[in-house]
Amino acid sequence: MVLLAIETSTRQTSVALGGQQGVLASQLVAAGRGHAELLTPTIEHLLGLAVLRPDQLSGVTVGVGPGLFTGLRVGVSTARALAQVLRLPIVGIGSLDILAFSARHTSGRISAVADAKRGEVFWAFYRPVPGGVTRETEYAVGTAERLAADLEASGEETLLVGDGALRYRAELEASGTPVEFGSASSAFPHAESLMELALPRFIREETARPEEIRPCYVRKSDAEINRRVA
Repeated sequence: MVLLAIETSTRQTSVALGGQQGVLASQLVAAGRGHAELLTPTIEHLLGLAVLRPDQLSGVTVGVGPGLFTGLRVGVSTARALAQVLRLPIVGIGSLDILAFSARHTSGRISAVADAKRGEVFWAFYRPVPGGVTRETEYAVGTAERLAADLEASGEETLLVGDGALRYRAELEASGTPVEFGSASSAFPHAESLMELALPRFIREETARPEEIRPCYVRKSDAEINRRVA
């Protein structure tokens, strides 16, 4: 089984190929160009590195957010198109879930915090469980001060991971609650983690049709907000 994993919910483009045999090839790009320019060439490059044809893929998995509007749209649209053309099963996984999965070896509570721009962050709280993490809350979006208030209300020591946590570190430390911060190397959801999370679903055949996979935006796009204001 060879899966193609696509994660574009942040400013990074992350793609991986692999499956039960582990990672065959992966690439992380954080260039100035947009996801639309980077994603297809990256997929083609990795297929070449792995000496694979598209018709040798077994499935496609994609991070569905929450995250940045344009990146999510590009990633999900590309994954859906590939799954439809190649007649492959597809699995969508929350991007914050992927981010929290990278911190699964901690012993306490985790909060995955992604930069949402506009002075806001996306976040959710998790607990480590054998083999991964389980999400305890719905996805939320708001200011770092609002997340700090949630941390203060719980009073529980929490590991904060993600670029949103690093960007608003001072505001989150001001909550008065004991917090730790993940490193910059684990600040973004990675396609390798996505592939590892999705693999059991493909094995259990818990997959979807392409049209069933939709981005999880949590909030309205800039265009929708501007139309409402106008």
